[in-house]
Amino acid sequence: MACTPTHPIAITCGDPAGIGPDLVLTLPASFPDARLVVIADHDVLTQRARQLDLAITLSDWQPGQPLTPGTLPVWHTPAGAPVTAGKPDPATASGTISMLRRAAQGCLDGTFAAMVTAPVAKNVICDGADPAFTGHTEFLAEQAGVDQVVMMLTARELRVALVTTHLPLSQVSRAVTADSLTRTLTILRDDLIGKYRIEAPRILVLGLNPHAGEGGHLGREELDVIIPTLDALRNQGMALTGPVPADTAFQPDLLAQHDAVLAMYHDQGLPVLKYAGFGEAINITLGLPFIRTSVDHGTAFDLAGTGQAKAGSLIAATRLALELAAT
Repeated sequence: MACTPTHPIAITCGDPAGIGPDLVLTLPASFPDARLVVIADHDVLTQRARQLDLAITLSDWQPGQPLTPGTLPVWHTPAGAPVTAGKPDPATASGTISMLRRAAQGCLDGTFAAMVTAPVAKNVICDGADPAFTGHTEFLAEQAGVDQVVMMLTARELRVALVTTHLPLSQVSRAVTADSLTRTLTILRDDLIGKYRIEAPRILVLGLNPHAGEGGHLGREELDVIIPTLDALRNQGMALTGPVPADTAFQPDLLAQHDAVLAMYHDQGLPVLKYAGFGEAINITLGLPFIRTSVDHGTAFDLAGTGQAKAGSLIAATRLALELAAT
């Protein structure tokens, strides 16, 4: 069954001891008429609402049931252990994995039109459920059965995608290959067309080394890998600029001529994006057969249950998921 905008959006609450429950409880105020379903432990949300003194009505929901107007529908998924705000517990890791699996499978079978994820703590999941867990992105790719996905963050009109994601810097150069660059740019191009409805995407590609290698004097990755790969893709019709030195790429005039920026590694492109839109930036996973958006921040255990957590990023991620599902 194909996903359509008439199906609800799944919201996973992330680590139950973090700010995820706080944030999802704010969504009805921002989206009073949207079809949203929270996948979480019902008791955790009830307890957190009481702790935050929020007047909100939760309703139990199961796939196939109608949504109850005026309530926040919750697909109850047990946390696995008692939860205290601000105190992460590896015993809840299996419950967190169950939330993600339910949302992903629901998108794959048409129960949900998209999924939005609140933050998880990788170390908690590694300690309590899956030592190989490296993040939402890789987990969802496995659930969907796809070989490669692309992490892209957006802030207002700025979109930054990554060739490599959660790798030590010492491993980045070996991971930037003709194959990985080709697959990343193909996924980025295809989803800008398919999800964002940009007819002919223009992509600005950063170099790996300072000054994009300075003609080989500061590294040969541009000469040996990046430039030949971009030339081959241009010959296939892709609109690509680069490789451009990262320290001069994020100029307003240059950005205005492109629909997305491709950075070679995590901390090359994301600091600029998060500076430009921290608190409202969004993470979207490209290459999945469904829409997945997420917040751009972590679990902030120190803020959980205090009422000080800012919901701007989750609100922006939910709004984007609704907009993309509608197209």
